[in-house]
Amino acid sequence: MSIVCGLPLLECVYCLACARWAWKRCLHTAGHDSETWGLATAEEFEPVPRLCRYILGVYEEDLRHPLWEPAGGYGINPDWLIRKNTYENAKGCAPPYIIYLDHEHADIVLAIRGLNLAKESDYAVLLDNKLGQRKFDGGYVHNGLLKAAAWVLDAECDVLKELVEKYPNYTLTLTGHSLGSGVAALLTMVVVHNRDKLANIDRKRIRCYAIAPARCMSLNLAVRYADLINSVVLQDDFLPRTATPLEDIFKSLFCLPCLLCLRCMRDTCIPEEKMFRDPRRLYAPGRLYHIVERKPFRMGRFPPVVRTAVPVDGRFEHIVLSCNATSDHAIIWIEREAERALDLMLEKDKIVEIPAKQKMERQATLAREHNQEHKAALQRAVTLAVPHAYSPSQYGTFSDPEEGDNSSRSSEGSSYDPSKKSMKKESWDEMIDRLFEKDESGHLLFKKPNNDNSR
Repeated sequence: MSIVCGLPLLECVYCLACARWAWKRCLHTAGHDSETWGLATAEEFEPVPRLCRYILGVYEEDLRHPLWEPAGGYGINPDWLIRKNTYENAKGCAPPYIIYLDHEHADIVLAIRGLNLAKESDYAVLLDNKLGQRKFDGGYVHNGLLKAAAWVLDAECDVLKELVEKYPNYTLTLTGHSLGSGVAALLTMVVVHNRDKLANIDRKRIRCYAIAPARCMSLNLAVRYADLINSVVLQDDFLPRTATPLEDIFKSLFCLPCLLCLRCMRDTCIPEEKMFRDPRRLYAPGRLYHIVERKPFRMGRFPPVVRTAVPVDGRFEHIVLSCNATSDHAIIWIEREAERALDLMLEKDKIVEIPAKQKMERQATLAREHNQEHKAALQRAVTLAVPHAYSPSQYGTFSDPEEGDNSSRSSEGSSYDPSKKSMKKESWDEMIDRLFEKDESGHLLFKKPNNDNSR
Protein backbone atom coordinates (compact mmCIF):
# COMPACT_ATOMS: atom_id res chain seq x y z
CA MET A 1 0.00 0.00 0.00
CA SER A 2 2.85 2.39 0.82
CA ILE A 3 4.41 1.74 -2.59
CA VAL A 4 1.15 2.57 -4.34
CA CYS A 5 0.85 5.83 -2.39
CA GLY A 6 4.32 6.82 -3.52
CA LEU A 7 3.55 6.48 -7.22
CA PRO A 8 1.89 9.92 -7.55
CA LEU A 9 4.96 11.50 -5.95
CA LEU A 10 7.26 9.73 -8.42
CA GLU A 11 5.07 10.88 -11.28
CA CYS A 12 5.30 14.48 -10.07
CA VAL A 13 9.09 14.29 -9.82
CA TYR A 14 9.27 12.78 -13.28
CA CYS A 15 7.01 15.47 -14.78
CA LEU A 16 8.99 18.26 -13.10
CA ALA A 17 12.26 16.85 -14.44
CA CYS A 18 10.83 16.62 -17.96
CA ALA A 19 9.41 20.14 -17.71
CA ARG A 20 12.78 21.49 -16.55
CA TRP A 21 14.53 19.71 -19.41
CA ALA A 22 12.01 21.05 -21.96
CA TRP A 23 12.33 24.59 -20.57
CA LYS A 24 16.11 24.51 -20.81
CA ARG A 25 15.98 23.11 -24.33
CA CYS A 26 13.43 25.63 -25.56
CA LEU A 27 15.54 28.53 -24.31
CA HIS A 28 18.82 27.07 -25.61
CA THR A 29 19.84 28.43 -29.02
CA ALA A 30 22.87 27.75 -31.18
CA GLY A 31 24.27 31.19 -30.46
CA HIS A 32 24.76 30.24 -26.80
CA ASP A 33 27.29 27.55 -27.78
CA SER A 34 29.80 30.07 -29.13
CA GLU A 35 28.83 33.39 -27.54
CA THR A 36 32.16 33.64 -25.68
CA TRP A 37 34.33 32.65 -28.66
CA GLY A 38 36.47 35.01 -30.69
CA LEU A 39 35.75 36.08 -34.27
CA ALA A 40 37.47 34.27 -37.12
CA THR A 41 39.58 36.20 -39.63
CA ALA A 42 39.41 36.04 -43.42
CA GLU A 43 42.90 34.51 -43.64
CA GLU A 44 42.06 31.46 -41.54
CA PHE A 45 38.53 30.98 -42.93
CA GLU A 46 39.42 31.46 -46.61
CA PRO A 47 39.79 27.73 -47.49
CA VAL A 48 36.34 26.73 -46.17
CA PRO A 49 34.04 27.83 -49.04
CA ARG A 50 36.53 26.57 -51.61
CA LEU A 51 36.83 23.16 -49.96
CA CYS A 52 33.03 22.92 -49.73
CA ARG A 53 32.89 23.33 -53.52
CA TYR A 54 35.53 20.64 -53.95
CA ILE A 55 33.42 18.27 -51.84
CA LEU A 56 30.37 19.11 -53.96
CA GLY A 57 32.46 18.21 -57.00
CA VAL A 58 32.78 14.63 -55.72
CA TYR A 59 29.04 14.18 -56.39
CA GLU A 60 29.52 14.84 -60.13
CA GLU A 61 30.14 11.91 -62.46
CA ASP A 62 31.95 14.07 -65.01
CA LEU A 63 33.46 17.36 -63.88
CA ARG A 64 33.95 18.43 -67.50
CA HIS A 65 30.17 18.30 -67.96
CA PRO A 66 28.75 19.08 -64.50
CA LEU A 67 25.04 18.69 -63.81
CA TRP A 68 24.67 20.35 -60.38
CA GLU A 69 27.27 23.10 -60.56
CA PRO A 70 26.69 25.86 -57.96
CA ALA A 71 26.71 29.55 -58.80
CA GLY A 72 30.29 30.45 -59.64
CA GLY A 73 31.21 26.85 -60.41
CA TYR A 74 33.23 24.31 -58.44
CA GLY A 75 36.54 26.08 -58.99
CA ILE A 76 38.02 22.77 -60.13
CA ASN A 77 40.25 22.48 -63.20
CA PRO A 78 39.53 18.97 -64.60
CA ASP A 79 43.11 18.77 -65.89
CA TRP A 80 44.37 18.99 -62.30
CA LEU A 81 42.19 16.13 -61.08
CA ILE A 82 44.54 13.31 -60.07
CA ARG A 83 42.13 10.62 -58.88
CA LYS A 84 38.37 10.13 -58.59
CA ASN A 85 37.28 7.13 -56.54
CA THR A 86 33.72 5.77 -56.68
CA TYR A 87 31.64 3.31 -54.67
CA GLU A 88 32.57 0.58 -57.13
CA ASN A 89 36.30 1.18 -56.62
CA ALA A 90 36.03 1.38 -52.83
CA LYS A 91 33.91 -1.81 -52.57
CA GLY A 92 32.02 -0.36 -49.61
CA CYS A 93 35.14 0.33 -47.54
CA ALA A 94 35.00 4.15 -47.82
CA PRO A 95 32.86 6.93 -49.31
CA PRO A 96 33.79 8.32 -52.76
CA TYR A 97 36.55 10.93 -52.87
CA ILE A 98 38.80 12.88 -55.21
CA ILE A 99 42.46 13.85 -55.12
CA TYR A 100 42.91 17.30 -56.59
CA LEU A 101 46.17 19.15 -57.23
CA ASP A 102 45.31 22.79 -56.63
CA HIS A 103 48.19 24.71 -58.20
CA GLU A 104 46.43 28.03 -57.68
CA HIS A 105 46.52 27.65 -53.88
CA ALA A 106 49.58 25.34 -53.64
CA ASP A 107 47.48 22.58 -52.13
CA ILE A 108 47.11 18.82 -52.47
CA VAL A 109 43.46 18.16 -51.60
CA LEU A 110 41.76 14.88 -50.75
CA ALA A 111 38.00 15.60 -50.55
CA ILE A 112 35.51 12.99 -49.29
CA ARG A 113 31.77 13.17 -49.88
CA GLY A 114 29.10 12.84 -47.20
CA LEU A 115 26.61 10.14 -46.31
CA ASN A 116 24.60 8.67 -49.18
CA LEU A 117 21.18 7.70 -47.84
CA ALA A 118 20.77 5.16 -50.65
CA LYS A 119 24.00 3.25 -49.95
CA GLU A 120 24.05 0.50 -47.33
CA SER A 121 27.86 0.59 -47.32
CA ASP A 122 27.81 4.14 -45.89
CA TYR A 123 25.48 3.04 -43.11
CA ALA A 124 27.76 0.07 -42.43
CA VAL A 125 30.73 2.40 -41.94
CA LEU A 126 28.76 4.85 -39.77
CA LEU A 127 27.20 2.17 -37.53
CA ASP A 128 30.34 0.04 -37.16
CA ASN A 129 31.06 1.25 -33.66
CA LYS A 130 30.32 0.54 -30.03
CA LEU A 131 31.01 2.76 -27.07
CA GLY A 132 34.66 2.25 -26.12
CA GLN A 133 35.32 -0.25 -28.92
CA ARG A 134 38.39 1.26 -30.58
CA LYS A 135 41.43 2.87 -28.96
CA PHE A 136 43.93 4.98 -30.86
CA ASP A 137 46.75 7.24 -29.69
CA GLY A 138 45.72 7.13 -26.04
CA GLY A 139 42.05 7.87 -26.67
CA TYR A 140 38.90 6.46 -28.24
CA VAL A 141 37.82 6.86 -31.86
CA HIS A 142 34.94 5.74 -34.07
CA ASN A 143 35.74 2.20 -35.21
CA GLY A 144 34.10 2.28 -38.67
CA LEU A 145 35.50 5.71 -39.57
CA LEU A 146 39.01 4.63 -38.51
CA LYS A 147 38.75 1.58 -40.79
CA ALA A 148 37.65 3.75 -43.70
CA ALA A 149 40.52 6.19 -43.05
CA ALA A 150 43.06 3.36 -42.97
CA TRP A 151 41.66 1.97 -46.23
CA VAL A 152 41.94 5.35 -47.97
CA LEU A 153 45.57 5.83 -46.90
CA ASP A 154 46.49 2.28 -47.90
CA ALA A 155 44.87 2.78 -51.32
CA GLU A 156 46.29 6.24 -52.03
CA CYS A 157 49.59 6.42 -50.15
CA ASP A 158 51.67 5.92 -53.32
CA VAL A 159 49.85 8.70 -55.18
CA LEU A 160 50.00 11.08 -52.22
CA LYS A 161 53.66 10.27 -51.59
CA GLU A 162 54.54 11.09 -55.19
CA LEU A 163 52.67 14.41 -55.02
CA VAL A 164 54.19 15.36 -51.65
CA GLU A 165 57.70 14.69 -52.97
CA LYS A 166 57.10 16.44 -56.31
CA TYR A 167 55.59 19.56 -54.69
CA PRO A 168 57.49 20.10 -51.42
CA ASN A 169 55.98 23.56 -50.86
CA TYR A 170 52.36 22.40 -51.16
CA THR A 171 50.17 21.67 -48.16
CA LEU A 172 48.25 18.39 -47.81
CA THR A 173 44.60 19.16 -47.05
CA LEU A 174 42.17 16.41 -46.03
CA THR A 175 38.54 17.45 -46.05
CA GLY A 176 35.09 15.92 -46.02
CA HIS A 177 31.46 16.48 -45.16
CA SER A 178 29.30 14.58 -42.64
CA LEU A 179 30.44 10.94 -42.87
CA GLY A 180 33.40 12.08 -44.96
CA SER A 181 34.42 14.61 -42.32
CA GLY A 182 34.89 11.85 -39.77
CA VAL A 183 36.95 9.85 -42.24
CA ALA A 184 39.06 12.93 -43.05
CA ALA A 185 39.65 13.74 -39.36
CA LEU A 186 40.77 10.23 -38.47
CA LEU A 187 42.77 10.03 -41.71
CA THR A 188 44.68 13.08 -40.47
CA MET A 189 45.57 11.26 -37.25
CA VAL A 190 46.60 8.13 -39.17
CA VAL A 191 48.78 10.18 -41.54
CA VAL A 192 50.48 11.93 -38.61
CA HIS A 193 51.34 8.55 -37.09
CA ASN A 194 52.53 7.10 -40.42
CA ARG A 195 54.34 10.02 -42.03
CA ASP A 196 56.93 7.61 -43.39
CA LYS A 197 54.23 6.41 -45.80
CA LEU A 198 54.19 9.94 -47.28
CA ALA A 199 57.92 10.63 -47.57
CA ASN A 200 58.16 11.84 -43.95
CA ILE A 201 56.01 14.86 -44.68
CA ASP A 202 56.43 17.75 -42.25
CA ARG A 203 53.59 17.83 -39.72
CA LYS A 204 53.05 21.53 -40.39
CA ARG A 205 52.12 20.76 -44.00
CA ILE A 206 49.15 18.62 -42.93
CA ARG A 207 45.74 20.13 -42.20
CA CYS A 208 42.15 18.99 -42.10
CA TYR A 209 38.78 20.72 -42.54
CA ALA A 210 35.84 18.67 -41.26
CA ILE A 211 32.59 20.18 -42.59
CA ALA A 212 29.51 19.38 -40.45
CA PRO A 213 31.60 16.83 -38.55
CA ALA A 214 30.51 13.60 -36.97
CA ARG A 215 31.57 13.01 -33.36
CA CYS A 216 34.47 10.67 -33.98
CA MET A 217 37.12 11.00 -31.23
CA SER A 218 37.37 11.35 -27.47
CA LEU A 219 37.82 14.76 -25.87
CA ASN A 220 41.55 14.46 -25.21
CA LEU A 221 42.19 13.69 -28.90
CA ALA A 222 39.79 16.39 -30.10
CA VAL A 223 41.77 19.00 -28.16
CA ARG A 224 45.22 17.56 -28.86
CA TYR A 225 44.78 17.64 -32.66
CA ALA A 226 43.23 21.11 -32.73
CA ASP A 227 46.39 22.47 -34.37
CA LEU A 228 45.69 20.29 -37.45
CA ILE A 229 41.95 19.61 -37.55
CA ASN A 230 39.34 22.34 -38.06
CA SER A 231 35.61 21.63 -37.75
CA VAL A 232 33.04 23.88 -39.40
CA VAL A 233 29.46 23.90 -38.02
CA LEU A 234 26.54 25.88 -39.45
CA GLN A 235 24.18 27.29 -36.79
CA ASP A 236 21.85 24.50 -35.55
CA ASP A 237 23.45 21.47 -37.26
CA PHE A 238 22.37 18.34 -35.38
CA LEU A 239 25.24 15.93 -36.14
CA PRO A 240 28.07 17.58 -34.12
CA ARG A 241 25.62 17.76 -31.20
CA THR A 242 24.36 14.15 -31.33
CA ALA A 243 26.18 12.52 -28.41
CA THR A 244 23.98 9.38 -28.33
CA PRO A 245 25.80 6.58 -30.22
CA LEU A 246 24.09 6.16 -33.58
CA GLU A 247 23.99 2.40 -33.27
CA ASP A 248 22.00 2.76 -30.02
CA ILE A 249 19.47 5.01 -31.74
CA PHE A 250 18.89 2.46 -34.50
CA LYS A 251 18.64 -0.41 -32.05
CA SER A 252 16.12 1.55 -30.02
CA LEU A 253 13.99 2.44 -33.04
CA PHE A 254 10.95 0.58 -31.73
CA CYS A 255 11.36 2.00 -28.22
CA LEU A 256 12.23 5.59 -29.10
CA PRO A 257 9.94 7.18 -26.43
CA CYS A 258 11.75 5.19 -23.74
CA LEU A 259 15.10 6.32 -25.09
CA LEU A 260 14.03 9.98 -25.13
CA CYS A 261 12.71 9.76 -21.56
CA LEU A 262 15.97 8.25 -20.33
CA ARG A 263 18.01 10.90 -22.15
CA CYS A 264 15.74 13.57 -20.68
CA MET A 265 16.32 12.36 -17.10
CA ARG A 266 20.02 11.90 -17.69
CA ASP A 267 20.56 15.40 -19.12
CA THR A 268 18.60 16.87 -16.23
CA CYS A 269 20.23 14.99 -13.37
CA ILE A 270 23.84 14.51 -14.50
CA PRO A 271 26.15 17.57 -14.43
CA GLU A 272 27.94 18.40 -17.66
CA GLU A 273 31.30 18.13 -15.89
CA LYS A 274 30.74 14.41 -15.38
CA MET A 275 29.73 13.85 -19.00
CA PHE A 276 33.02 14.91 -20.53
CA ARG A 277 34.99 12.86 -17.99
CA ASP A 278 33.76 9.69 -19.69
CA PRO A 279 36.82 8.68 -21.79
CA ARG A 280 34.65 6.78 -24.29
CA ARG A 281 32.41 9.73 -25.14
CA LEU A 282 33.11 11.07 -28.65
CA TYR A 283 33.26 14.71 -29.73
CA ALA A 284 33.55 16.90 -32.80
CA PRO A 285 37.27 17.07 -33.63
CA GLY A 286 39.78 19.90 -33.40
CA ARG A 287 39.32 23.66 -33.54
CA LEU A 288 35.68 24.67 -34.03
CA TYR A 289 34.33 27.30 -36.41
CA HIS A 290 30.68 28.16 -35.77
CA ILE A 291 28.76 30.04 -38.47
CA VAL A 292 25.91 31.95 -36.79
CA GLU A 293 23.30 33.52 -39.06
CA ARG A 294 20.03 33.48 -37.06
CA LYS A 295 19.07 35.11 -33.78
CA PRO A 296 16.58 33.86 -31.17
CA PHE A 297 12.96 34.99 -31.50
CA ARG A 298 13.70 36.69 -34.83
CA MET A 299 12.68 35.70 -38.34
CA GLY A 300 14.96 35.38 -41.36
CA ARG A 301 18.70 35.13 -41.83
CA PHE A 302 21.15 37.79 -40.70
CA PRO A 303 24.65 38.46 -42.06
CA PRO A 304 26.63 35.40 -40.96
CA VAL A 305 29.26 35.72 -38.26
CA VAL A 306 32.01 33.11 -37.78
CA ARG A 307 33.28 32.43 -34.27
CA THR A 308 36.16 30.15 -33.44
CA ALA A 309 37.78 28.55 -30.39
CA VAL A 310 39.30 25.36 -29.02
CA PRO A 311 36.76 24.69 -26.27
CA VAL A 312 37.04 21.89 -23.75
CA ASP A 313 33.74 22.18 -21.89
CA GLY A 314 30.64 23.40 -23.71
CA ARG A 315 31.68 21.69 -26.95
CA PHE A 316 28.29 21.48 -28.72
CA GLU A 317 26.80 19.35 -25.97
CA HIS A 318 23.10 20.15 -26.47
CA ILE A 319 20.87 19.51 -29.46
CA VAL A 320 19.08 22.68 -30.53
CA LEU A 321 15.31 22.36 -30.95
CA SER A 322 15.08 23.99 -34.36
CA CYS A 323 13.37 23.35 -37.67
CA ASN A 324 16.74 24.07 -39.32
CA ALA A 325 18.67 21.35 -37.48
CA THR A 326 18.75 19.10 -40.56
CA SER A 327 18.93 21.75 -43.30
CA ASP A 328 21.95 23.33 -41.59
CA HIS A 329 23.72 20.01 -42.11
CA ALA A 330 23.45 20.24 -45.91
CA ILE A 331 26.74 20.94 -47.69
CA ILE A 332 24.96 23.29 -50.13
CA TRP A 333 23.78 25.61 -47.34
CA ILE A 334 27.15 25.46 -45.59
CA GLU A 335 28.93 26.46 -48.80
CA ARG A 336 26.56 29.39 -49.39
CA GLU A 337 26.75 30.76 -45.86
CA ALA A 338 30.51 30.22 -45.61
CA GLU A 339 30.95 32.17 -48.86
CA ARG A 340 28.71 34.98 -47.56
CA ALA A 341 30.66 35.11 -44.30
CA LEU A 342 34.01 35.23 -46.13
CA ASP A 343 32.78 38.01 -48.44
CA LEU A 344 31.77 40.08 -45.41
CA MET A 345 35.19 39.54 -43.81
CA LEU A 346 37.00 40.56 -47.01
CA GLU A 347 34.75 43.60 -47.45
CA LYS A 348 35.52 44.71 -43.91
CA ASP A 349 39.26 44.30 -44.50
CA LYS A 350 38.95 46.26 -47.74
CA ILE A 351 37.22 49.15 -45.99
CA VAL A 352 39.95 49.26 -43.35
CA GLU A 353 42.59 49.06 -46.13
CA ILE A 354 45.19 47.06 -44.24
CA PRO A 355 48.64 47.35 -45.84
CA ALA A 356 50.32 44.18 -47.10
CA LYS A 357 53.05 44.33 -44.45
CA GLN A 358 50.51 44.58 -41.65
CA LYS A 359 48.56 41.67 -43.15
CA MET A 360 51.67 39.51 -42.93
CA GLU A 361 52.23 40.61 -39.36
CA ARG A 362 48.60 39.84 -38.55
CA GLN A 363 48.95 36.33 -39.98
CA ALA A 364 52.01 35.71 -37.82
CA THR A 365 50.18 37.07 -34.79
CA LEU A 366 47.18 34.88 -35.58
CA ALA A 367 49.38 31.79 -35.74
CA ARG A 368 50.89 32.63 -32.33
CA GLU A 369 47.44 33.25 -30.83
CA HIS A 370 46.14 29.92 -32.14
CA ASN A 371 49.17 28.15 -30.73
CA GLN A 372 48.68 29.79 -27.33
CA GLU A 373 44.96 29.02 -27.38
CA HIS A 374 45.73 25.40 -28.20
CA LYS A 375 48.15 25.13 -25.28
CA ALA A 376 45.60 26.77 -22.97
CA ALA A 377 42.97 24.24 -24.07
CA LEU A 378 45.32 21.35 -23.33
CA GLN A 379 46.04 22.81 -19.90
CA ARG A 380 42.33 23.31 -19.21
CA ALA A 381 41.65 19.70 -20.18
CA VAL A 382 44.14 18.65 -17.50
CA THR A 383 42.58 21.04 -14.99
CA LEU A 384 39.12 19.60 -15.65
CA ALA A 385 40.47 16.06 -15.23
CA VAL A 386 39.64 14.99 -18.78
CA PRO A 387 40.77 11.33 -19.10
CA HIS A 388 44.16 10.83 -20.77
CA ALA A 389 44.73 14.59 -21.20
CA TYR A 390 48.21 15.98 -20.62
CA SER A 391 49.82 19.41 -20.54
CA PRO A 392 52.07 20.69 -23.35
CA SER A 393 55.77 20.21 -22.82
CA GLN A 394 57.76 23.02 -21.27
CA TYR A 395 60.83 22.10 -23.32
CA GLY A 396 59.71 23.06 -26.81
CA THR A 397 58.42 19.69 -28.04
CA PHE A 398 54.78 20.75 -28.13
CA SER A 399 54.72 21.65 -31.82
CA ASP A 400 55.81 18.17 -32.85
CA PRO A 401 54.16 15.80 -30.40
CA GLU A 402 54.60 12.82 -32.67
CA GLU A 403 58.38 13.02 -32.53
CA GLY A 404 60.78 11.73 -29.93
CA ASP A 405 59.24 10.03 -26.96
CA ASN A 406 55.74 10.92 -28.06
CA SER A 407 56.09 8.85 -31.22
CA SER A 408 56.11 5.74 -29.09
CA ARG A 409 52.41 6.04 -28.30
CA SER A 410 50.53 2.88 -29.13
CA SER A 411 47.17 2.91 -30.86
CA GLU A 412 46.14 0.11 -28.55
CA GLY A 413 47.48 1.64 -25.34
CA SER A 414 45.17 2.44 -22.49
CA SER A 415 46.23 6.03 -21.75
CA TYR A 416 49.05 8.23 -22.89
CA ASP A 417 51.75 9.12 -20.44
CA PRO A 418 54.64 11.24 -21.77
CA SER A 419 56.98 9.62 -19.27
CA LYS A 420 56.46 6.15 -20.74
CA LYS A 421 59.22 5.47 -23.24
CA SER A 422 58.84 1.71 -23.56
CA MET A 423 55.44 1.69 -25.25
CA LYS A 424 55.60 -0.09 -28.59
CA LYS A 425 54.33 1.78 -31.63
CA GLU A 426 52.02 -0.23 -33.84
CA SER A 427 53.39 -0.48 -37.39
CA TRP A 428 51.30 0.26 -40.47
CA ASP A 429 51.32 -3.40 -41.56
CA GLU A 430 50.13 -4.50 -38.12
CA MET A 431 47.33 -1.98 -38.21
CA ILE A 432 46.18 -3.11 -41.67
CA ASP A 433 46.29 -6.78 -40.64
CA ARG A 434 44.22 -5.98 -37.58
CA LEU A 435 41.53 -4.04 -39.43
CA PHE A 436 41.31 -5.84 -42.78
CA GLU A 437 41.51 -9.18 -44.53
CA LYS A 438 42.23 -9.92 -48.20
CA ASP A 439 39.91 -11.68 -50.62
CA GLU A 440 41.00 -14.11 -53.34
CA SER A 441 41.90 -11.26 -55.71
CA GLY A 442 44.02 -9.52 -53.07
CA HIS A 443 41.64 -6.62 -52.35
CA LEU A 444 41.30 -5.35 -48.78
CA LEU A 445 37.98 -6.07 -47.07
CA PHE A 446 36.77 -5.17 -43.58
CA LYS A 447 37.11 -7.95 -41.07
CA LYS A 448 33.86 -9.23 -39.68
CA PRO A 449 33.04 -7.88 -36.19
CA ASN A 450 33.48 -11.28 -34.55
CA ASN A 451 36.98 -11.54 -36.04
CA ASP A 452 37.96 -7.95 -35.30
CA ASN A 453 40.06 -7.89 -32.16
CA SER A 454 39.23 -4.31 -31.41
CA ARG A 455 39.68 -4.43 -27.68
